[in-house]
Amino acid sequence: MSLTPPKADVRLAYGSDENQFVDLRLPQGKGPHALAIAIHGGYWRAKYDLGYMGHLCAALTGKGIATANLEYRRVGNAGGGWPGTFADVRAAYQLLTQLSTKNVSKNVPQYEFDVRRVVVMGHSAGGQLGLCLAAHEKGPMAVISLAGVVDLQRAYQLHLSNDAVVEFLGGTPTEVADHYREADPMKLAIGARQWLVHGASDDVVPPAFSRDYVGAKQKMKEDARLVEIAGAGHFEVVDPWSGAWKEVERVVLEAVG
Repeated sequence: MSLTPPKADVRLAYGSDENQFVDLRLPQGKGPHALAIAIHGGYWRAKYDLGYMGHLCAALTGKGIATANLEYRRVGNAGGGWPGTFADVRAAYQLLTQLSTKNVSKNVPQYEFDVRRVVVMGHSAGGQLGLCLAAHEKGPMAVISLAGVVDLQRAYQLHLSNDAVVEFLGGTPTEVADHYREADPMKLAIGARQWLVHGASDDVVPPAFSRDYVGAKQKMKEDARLVEIAGAGHFEVVDPWSGAWKEVERVVLEAVG
């Protein structure tokens, strides 16, 4: 969290706000490359940004995967919260899928992404955004939740991070029931493969969130898989120097085929 990540190769804007951009890291060698879209966490609040996910992205790019580290408007930014935050995630995704050489446009720079091998991965609150994206966009072949806040009703009941979900969605489940229906991965149908990766020693987002999510989704006949890592906490799952990283890397490589 305190180390400056390796610099990205390209920063691309997908909107006019200063928070609407993605940092691309591109592997060496000829493409097309699989693409991993990374969505950072921080309980949807403006005080946290994409910086720490740059280490994860650099590590994956070193394995031959193009990465897009996604920034978005958050609670505390103008237009942040629901639905603006999610609108940003969708807009960034749609731009990235246009950057493939298979989608030629004179007005858009071209990168050698394989649009058939796009994986979305989100950490903490980013896990909710990633799963929600996969529910609304047909393109991602897989979504990986890393210690994700994947049950917004329970997040409210437990008052996680001083009712962060109330700030994000603009009220309680009683006050804005439609927002909870629209945003909660537990309530959404997701066709993409799903990996729920969680440290068994996470004291920020309870590991039971991922366990119970996978159980519920499997009952709904969705392709959801649990990877629980003994001894890992909340940030080890996004730290390339941690003991948990080998397992996270394995999941990503399997997800991109």
